[in-house]
Amino acid sequence: MPRVRPGQSAAFAEGRRLREQAERRRRRHGGRPPRSPWLLLFAVPVVAGGASALAMAMIFSVIMVGVAIVASSAPLLVAGALTFVAVHRSRRHAALRHRSASVPAPPPPARPVRRPDLEWGKVRNRFHALRSAYAAFECDPMEVLRLPALADVSVPSTARFVDAFAEAQALDTDRFPPASHAAAFEAAVDRAERAWQAAREAAQRIRLSGLSPAERATVERVIKLLTTARDSDSDPERLAAYSRARSELAKLDRAGVIHLPPTAGAALDAAARGALPG
Repeated sequence: MPRVRPGQSAAFAEGRRLREQAERRRRRHGGRPPRSPWLLLFAVPVVAGGASALAMAMIFSVIMVGVAIVASSAPLLVAGALTFVAVHRSRRHAALRHRSASVPAPPPPARPVRRPDLEWGKVRNRFHALRSAYAAFECDPMEVLRLPALADVSVPSTARFVDAFAEAQALDTDRFPPASHAAAFEAAVDRAERAWQAAREAAQRIRLSGLSPAERATVERVIKLLTTARDSDSDPERLAAYSRARSELAKLDRAGVIHLPPTAGAALDAAARGALPG
């Protein structure tokens, strides 16, 4: 056994005391050595950091799984959205159709009451306008000289007009006739109006083309005489021009070159006596 020095015996005794004290503490803690507070201070951050990293990893995994699910189901979502829009539109259109069907349609506009007497009056006014136009032509020697074919019944278009006009004239009545008579009168007026238009167009095309040069010269001379008589301020000159024109027209009428209507001859006679035509 080694030899113990006096100074060492005190140190040995202190060490033994510390070991015994540590043994008693160990027995109080169930045989486990006591944890150092410094170790706990170091372990808490490590454990907390590990838990945070694990939580972040789990969150990232959940996000990635969600993104994958959304990406894989995107066509289904688009198809679902389109289906929803189509169904919504169909329901809306059905509601509009139901609403329009439930609203009663407006009644058709009332037809105007047909007044045969008023319609016959309008047709009669048309005939009177045609008769006035025909009379104005026959009373104007200047117009007869410009359109001699319109006063010549040997021209087919003029003959057709004269016949249609005579038919309408025969059906004209002062009072509203029966329905059948009014219908016949309207048809006759329609034919007379068309015949008048055709006869005027034909006369405008013909004019003086059917006359010889000498006859055309005589007609042109009569037109100048009538123009002088109409525009002159001198009564003697005007009366002399009417007298010469009347004489030339009588020669043309006897020769069959110009068929002067009686009303046109009467207008010239009145002018020669000093009454100027209107």
